[in-house]
Amino acid sequence: MWSHRSWPGHRLPPTERLRHYASWCDAVEGNTTFYATPARDTVTAWAAQTAPDFRFVLKLPKVITHERRLTDVGEPLRAFLDAIEPLGPRAHALWIQLPGSFAPGDIPALGRFLAQLPQSHRYAVEVRHPGFFTDAHAARLLGATLAAVNAEWIPFDTTAFFASPPTSDAERDAWTKKPRVPLRSLALTDRPIVRYLGRDDTARTVEGWQRWIDVTVTWLREGRSPTMFIHTPDNADAPVLARRFHDEVRARVPELDALPEPIPVEPLTLF
Repeated sequence: MWSHRSWPGHRLPPTERLRHYASWCDAVEGNTTFYATPARDTVTAWAAQTAPDFRFVLKLPKVITHERRLTDVGEPLRAFLDAIEPLGPRAHALWIQLPGSFAPGDIPALGRFLAQLPQSHRYAVEVRHPGFFTDAHAARLLGATLAAVNAEWIPFDTTAFFASPPTSDAERDAWTKKPRVPLRSLALTDRPIVRYLGRDDTARTVEGWQRWIDVTVTWLREGRSPTMFIHTPDNADAPVLARRFHDEVRARVPELDALPEPIPVEPLTLF
């Protein structure tokens, strides 16, 4: 996601929006790949708009994860891997988001799927079934399955969002769609990935992420390289909030590289 009607870069031509976003943040969730595998030429254009160290966390297509549930997916998987090849090192991790119906009993299917994946990529799995969070045995089994192939477990932290009833249309919409699962903050690899959902109220979003400031600082001091994605129900201020999160972490870890200076968006004129 690098284009939003409330973000400054939205006024730019579509072919320039990713370049502008990449001057605000140095990582992006590739959510559109869930709906369709992009054309290779499109991915080549993405690479051209970003630096080699920019991080794409790309979601596997739903035909693989939701429709075929990781079984008999050789053809769509090969097509996807071929399409994203132009990204090179920018493909930080391939994001395997599983449906809420994918339960602890399905872990063997996940293990078989992970075992067939090429080692040229890193992988990160997001589960939403409550059993993975409430059943200690299921959590250990999933963790062991992921660790066997050096894959990460992506937590989607919605605890701050669900702490009190919604107060806006965007929050009411998210209330019915976002997963409500317990907090998890353990890293399995040296490249943890976190998705955090706050509120449309900035103060409450910042209050809710303080635990992640502590966790991120700890990870950095352990030599890990985490990627943190900040969301709100309307996402209107997401890039600004992401930079604020980074600034709060950097205040405690001064050696952390600064984010780039955003490219200014010149006002449109008639001449």
